Amino acid sequence: MYNTRIAGVGKFVPEKVVTNHDLEKMMDTSDEWIRERTGIEERHWLRRGEETSSTMGAKAAKIAIEKAGITPEDIDFIIFATLSPDYFFPGNGVLLQRHLGITNKEVGALDIRNQCSGFIYGLEVADQFIKTGKYKNILLVGAEFHSGGLDISTRGRGLSVLFGDGAGAVVLQPVEDNNKGVLTTHIHSDGTNAEILSATIPGMHGGYYAEDDSIFGFDDSTEHPFVLLTQKMMDDNMIFPYMDGQAVFKTAVRKFPEVIIEGLKTAGLTTKDVKLVIPHQANLRISQFVQKILRLTDDQMFNNIQKYGNTTAASIPIALSEVLEQGLLEDGDVLVLAAFGSGFTWGSAVIRW
Repeated sequence: MYNTRIAGVGKFVPEKVVTNHDLEKMMDTSDEWIRERTGIEERHWLRRGEETSSTMGAKAAKIAIEKAGITPEDIDFIIFATLSPDYFFPGNGVLLQRHLGITNKEVGALDIRNQCSGFIYGLEVADQFIKTGKYKNILLVGAEFHSGGLDISTRGRGLSVLFGDGAGAVVLQPVEDNNKGVLTTHIHSDGTNAEILSATIPGMHGGYYAEDDSIFGFDDSTEHPFVLLTQKMMDDNMIFPYMDGQAVFKTAVRKFPEVIIEGLKTAGLTTKDVKLVIPHQANLRISQFVQKILRLTDDQMFNNIQKYGNTTAASIPIALSEVLEQGLLEDGDVLVLAAFGSGFTWGSAVIRW
């Protein structure tokens, strides 16, 4: 059995920077309000028509492939995690394959829709393939084009100030040393309160089915098979994401520490052995709360949400790319990745660099 090592990492973010002061001109908010509640100072947003989540993913992937010392033709499996795909279908995995010019090779492409936890879920899937010797060069990408689907107005300010666009990618390869690479991965889910953080429109049936449809104003008489989008949905602003922020925060600050400790215990380690934790960049206040619970030092917790906002599936690989650029990891260091998000889904990975 092999272990999985991260052989190359790349990131791409759009050139356009949107500061909190820029948002003050678009909605009733303030730099102070955003910083106090989220820690975010700025984020990168695409200019309409310049990129998509798949093209950003391809740019990050090319960097990761080059740093891994291979070529696109060496990739034998693709995993693409996103909540903002280019199309309703097909998925971004095959689009990425096309962007990289490897369409003449029999390469599998898998799409993962686990939102903020997408990168961790993708890492667990890739790890199982590599452990068994099935694949030797897996390309795992997380990319998000959030700004195209946000309500950028006072009505939508609770969500629109949070999210940024960007992409991150890693190339995963087998390593024979079982004390190196991915030591453990753990993934979990609980769909009990799935609608607390969701975008239910458009959907295959024009809505979701829950005990209480009143949140979005549905009744059975208005639902029809395979209705993706109606004028009523647009008129009633039902096409934008919904979040119960307090409920998400309360659950996240429980699940983050639990899954991190779970991973460390499985690996026979403690928080004192950890060089660095890279959490999904959801909210700086969540990361600080988790840091306090786990009694981690400032040097053990890496945050860059201040510059990028929440880039969902892209946030961990973007952060990992910056960690390496800053020289914060050395051979043998223990790295912990963790995420929590919509679903709810959550997970962790413990890696010896």
